Amino acid sequence: MATPDPARQPREFLRALYDAAVQRALPAHNTARCLPPPPDPNKGRTLVLGAGMAGGAMAQAVDALWPQDAPLSGLVVTRYDHVPPAYKALMSAPGRDAAAPRGGAQQAWGGPAPAAGRIEVVEASHPVPDAAGERAAQRIFELAQGLTEDDLVLFLISGGASALLSLPAPGLSLDDKRAINKALLNSGAAIDEMNCVRKHLSAIKGGRLAAACAPARVVTLLISDVPGDAPEVIGSGPTVPDPSTCADALRILQRYGIEIPAAARAGLESGAFETPKPGDVRFAGHEVHMIATPQQSLEAAAQLAREAGLAAHVLSDEIEGESREVGKVHAALARAVARRGAPFARPCVIVSGGETTVTVKNKGGRGGRAGEFVLGCAIALQGQPGVHVLAADTDGIDGIEDNAGAIATPDTLARAAAAGHKPAEYLDGNDAYRFFDALGDLVVTGPTFTNVNDFRALLVL
Repeated sequence: MATPDPARQPREFLRALYDAAVQRALPAHNTARCLPPPPDPNKGRTLVLGAGMAGGAMAQAVDALWPQDAPLSGLVVTRYDHVPPAYKALMSAPGRDAAAPRGGAQQAWGGPAPAAGRIEVVEASHPVPDAAGERAAQRIFELAQGLTEDDLVLFLISGGASALLSLPAPGLSLDDKRAINKALLNSGAAIDEMNCVRKHLSAIKGGRLAAACAPARVVTLLISDVPGDAPEVIGSGPTVPDPSTCADALRILQRYGIEIPAAARAGLESGAFETPKPGDVRFAGHEVHMIATPQQSLEAAAQLAREAGLAAHVLSDEIEGESREVGKVHAALARAVARRGAPFARPCVIVSGGETTVTVKNKGGRGGRAGEFVLGCAIALQGQPGVHVLAADTDGIDGIEDNAGAIATPDTLARAAAAGHKPAEYLDGNDAYRFFDALGDLVVTGPTFTNVNDFRALLVL
C-alpha cells in the first residue's frame, strides 16, 4: 500500500507512521529468533505463562512457531478484548486438539496460523485490577509449582502485566490493591515508581513468579513499554530479580501522599514484603530476551517518513513528565522548525516515545495521556501553519477510553472556537477525549495486540 502524501494527506500520513510503529512491535515479527529448543519430551515439558496487553498475540506467536510435535501448554492473561480473534476462535473450537494439522493461512496478525489454541488465554481488567485478574494470577502461580530441572518455562511479559497479574501480598485484599493502583494512576507518579510499589505489595511480581519455578529452565520474552527498557520495570518484573526495596516503595508512597492499609505499611516497614534480589540462586541460568522496544518502533516510523522523502528525527524513546507540559515542549520545538528552520530544516517529521503521566484533578473528565498531550500541544501551537500532530498509545487504548489518541491540525483551535469549545477549559478538566471527539479528531484503532507505549509524531511542512 502506498504511503499517503504528507503534503496532501497529513492526517493519513501521520496515521501511517503510527501503523508502522505498531507493526514493528507485533510479536509475530519478533518472536522466532528468541525461542529456545524444546526440552526432551521424554523428560520435561514446556509451560507457557504470561501477562500483558500483548499477551494474546505473544501466545499466538509462540503457538504458531513451536514445533507441532512438541508438547505445549500454559496460561496467559491479557486485557478484555485483546485476544486476537483468530486465536480466540482456535481456543473455543469444539474438540480442539494440539495435534491437529497446522493451517497454512496467513492471519491478519502477521504470522502463520497456529496448529491449535494450545495456550489458554484469559481476559481481565486493565489498568485497574479485577477479580478475573486475581483468579488468573492465582492459577498462573499454581502452575509454576512443582516443576523440575528438565522442564522449560516460557514467560511472555508485556506492558499491563502489573494490573492483569494481581495477586495481593499476605494480609491485603484485591480492593486494597485496586485503591492503591487508582491512587498511583492519578498521582502523576512515573511508571517505574508505580511498579516499585506494585511489586512490593504483590505475591507474584518482583521476581516472585520466576523464583517459584525453580529449578526449571526459564526463558522470559519481553515487549517493553517503559523508558529505558529495564526488565525489572516492565510489567513489574514478575520473572526477573528486583533491585528496588521496601524502603523505596515507602518513599514513593510518601512522596505522592498515598495512604495504604495498616497491613501494607507493616509489611513494607518490617521488610516482610521484600522481593528476590539480583544474585538469588533461583534465577541462575535464566534467559531474558527483549523482542520489541519503543526505540525500534520509533525507528520504523522514521524510516517510513524518509522513504516518503522527508527528513525524520527521533527525539527519544524515554520522554516522561506531565503530558500537557511535554506537549508544550514539543510545540515549542515544532514552532521553531516552522518559523526559523532550526534546529531542523522543514519539511520534516519529529517522533518521540516514552510514558508521560497525567495528574488527574477532575475525576469527571475523560481522556488519557495521549489526548492530553495533543491538547496541550495544540494550545501551545496557537494554530501554527504547517504543523500537524498525532499522539496515540501503541496498544490502541488511551487510558480507559475507546480511542488510541488524537490528532491536532493548524485549524484545530479555529474549529473549536467556531463550535463554542474552549480548549483551556477541557485541558483543566482532564477532558481531552470530549474535546477531540467533538471535532472528529480522535484516533480510533481498536486493540493492536502489542504495547510499546506512547507514540508521538509532529509533521512540519
